[in-house]
Amino acid sequence: MKNKKTVLFIANWKTNPKNNKEAVLLFKNLDRELKSLKHKMIICPPSIFIPSLSSIKTNTIQLGLQNTAVEDMGAYTGQISLEQSISFKIKYTLIGHSEVRMIGDTDDVVSTKIKYAIKKKIVPIVCVGENQRDDKHEYFKFIENQIVKAFSGISKKDMSGIIIAYEPLWAIGKNALRDATPLEFVEIKIFIQKILKDTFGLSGSLLPKILYGGSVNEKNASDFIHQGEADGLLIGRTSLDAKKMITLIKTI
Repeated sequence: MKNKKTVLFIANWKTNPKNNKEAVLLFKNLDRELKSLKHKMIICPPSIFIPSLSSIKTNTIQLGLQNTAVEDMGAYTGQISLEQSISFKIKYTLIGHSEVRMIGDTDDVVSTKIKYAIKKKIVPIVCVGENQRDDKHEYFKFIENQIVKAFSGISKKDMSGIIIAYEPLWAIGKNALRDATPLEFVEIKIFIQKILKDTFGLSGSLLPKILYGGSVNEKNASDFIHQGEADGLLIGRTSLDAKKMITLIKTI
């Protein structure tokens, strides 16, 4: 009998829902359904909702930040430090999400944030992914550069505790060219693992989990896990609907 695969479900609520009351209701609805499924997930809500959500008793949901500052205190208007978030039971933080990279986070900044999270014993969920696919396959080099720069100077032990989320930007949002396929994800996962082995000497249990994130919904989620061999999913819009989110988990 094969061991049951543990699938990571990470919800990025972005700038949703519209108020604290709706955030608490969504959180509680998800928590209730997850208890019946005996499954867990990670939610990265807008930071303004974290105080309320962290006060809710749950064994099924852990909280993460959508982004982090680069150090505990300083002149970082609009940002939240990990030191400030620890008292609110934060266990994870997204780093290098495409929407944050678009407003200024470089690969060097991403690397600094990863090291900061490791220092604070917060699990980094590091987002990587290309803007477009070209016939010459230059996107492989783009992803390689992101990973090599982001993880430079990090020990093998610390690398194993990182989560990597692959986001093909060309398959996300209203300007998406088309959906990515599970087989395309398999190709990228193998490529990322090769970089981690060749550049950082990682193999076996030291390899980080690699998730897929790109217009994931209850219809395609199972294919990315079973055919695409993803270790989990980074979920946006679908995670804002408790029924759809639970349906997504049930299909897997």
